[in-house]
Amino acid sequence: MSNIALQMYTLKEECKVDLHGTLAKIEEIGYEAVELAGTWGLSVEEAGRLLKKFRLRVASAHVPFVQLETQLETVLKEQEQLGNRHIVCPSVPVERRQTEDDYKRIALILNEVGRRCAESGFIFSYHNHNWELTKFGDRTGLDILFEQTDPDWVKAELDVYWLKKGGEDPVEWLARLGPRTLLVHLKDMTLDEEQFFAELGTGGVDLVSVVREGHRYGVEWWIVEQDRCRRPALESVNISLRYAREYLLPLLA
Repeated sequence: MSNIALQMYTLKEECKVDLHGTLAKIEEIGYEAVELAGTWGLSVEEAGRLLKKFRLRVASAHVPFVQLETQLETVLKEQEQLGNRHIVCPSVPVERRQTEDDYKRIALILNEVGRRCAESGFIFSYHNHNWELTKFGDRTGLDILFEQTDPDWVKAELDVYWLKKGGEDPVEWLARLGPRTLLVHLKDMTLDEEQFFAELGTGGVDLVSVVREGHRYGVEWWIVEQDRCRRPALESVNISLRYAREYLLPLLA
């Protein structure tokens, strides 16, 4: 189970109501690591102590773009305190990603953030949604970001749901980026026209092929996320982990 983690955004509402109880349930379900999306209003020290109490390692952490751009030294110190080495840019403000030139400017910023992260012993990645798949001529915004950043400094956290939602093949993207992809968001999509978020194994994303391809290139963390759930979110992440244990983990042996 060492390389399966849970993105805490999935349980954001549950954590607001009962943080301790939610973390205890995550441990009980069987997750051993999490990807953070903030520290629930706690100090880094308090959050770190709480995670240790429930034996949850920090696999990676999403940090807002503007914070990376303007407060990187603080970010690095905080992530070091949490024992985390993977720092992820989860998105870019909508007003800053409208044109091809916007994406080129973003790439320059990501490259600088990635360089400084690498110099401090961290690994920096960019996480996609579907909006980066907007085309500018024959290239998408995501193409531009990865073409114009140094692969030693800017890695990929590929979100397979958003790639499929945007009409792309996640397996092809894994093959295209190769060992540059160290983190993958494992997500599924309903088979109806709504294409809603689904528990792993209940939708139409070919997760087996995703894991096989990613394993070939050395993906370090497979991160379960479900942005929204139709059933109780703790039930959803339990279903997803059971599927991962039965059908996906054997592929990593």
